[in-house]
Amino acid sequence: MTSLSWVLNLRRLILLAVLLCCWEFASRFILDKTQATLLPPPTGVLAGAVELAMSGELWKHIRDSLRREFIAFCYASVAIPLGVMMGCFKWINEQVDPIIEILRPIPPIAWIPLSILWFGVGNTQNQFIIFLGIFFPILLNTIDAVKNVEPNLIRAARCLGANHWNVITRVILRAALPQIVTGIRIGLGVGWMALVAAELVGANSGLGFLINDARTVLRTDFILDGMIAIGLIGLIIDRIIRIAARKLMPWSRALNN
Repeated sequence: MTSLSWVLNLRRLILLAVLLCCWEFASRFILDKTQATLLPPPTGVLAGAVELAMSGELWKHIRDSLRREFIAFCYASVAIPLGVMMGCFKWINEQVDPIIEILRPIPPIAWIPLSILWFGVGNTQNQFIIFLGIFFPILLNTIDAVKNVEPNLIRAARCLGANHWNVITRVILRAALPQIVTGIRIGLGVGWMALVAAELVGANSGLGFLINDARTVLRTDFILDGMIAIGLIGLIIDRIIRIAARKLMPWSRALNN
């Protein structure tokens, strides 16, 4: 990377650096002691992060949250074949779409009381809430991607002798894949937010639990550390998916922007 590239990358952080400096100044010199306890300076938040990291508690909560997200995503991946079938077969779409449209507007958080009654407090309940957050964005993007495949591609494949199954697997699915990946990105983001909400009330580990537990002992630095960890991990997950998609689908303009 050239020196000019380094300068351009650093320039993007100017506003962030200014905001952190203003936050530090306000916490130390403007807010009184009680207010500063509720909003510790960035240096205090960093010290709390070091404390959590050195004790191993932060890594334990991150591991548990990521495990729940991954398991829920594996279950929610059923949305991809279901979306392909709904996009390809009108009769399947007619039967399933009303059910989807009834359930989709219900936010995952609204399911938390019922899920606790069904599954109790623990991993299964958390994974169910995350599943709901991931499933619908993937499904809707898959259906839309399949329906918007260029008809000329399908006609060309049929003219070359492709049967219906080959058209779906070799033409429709590959053409729809970039938008399916977009749905996965959106779904994982929504699922990550739903996970934190579920852990706030129905878990004994995870970043959501860490935030809620820190609230009970007035460790606002730990609360902010948990929030920052959530944001950074969400960013990292999205970047990993985008990089992998660029390698696997270099033809997609949307993923290369």
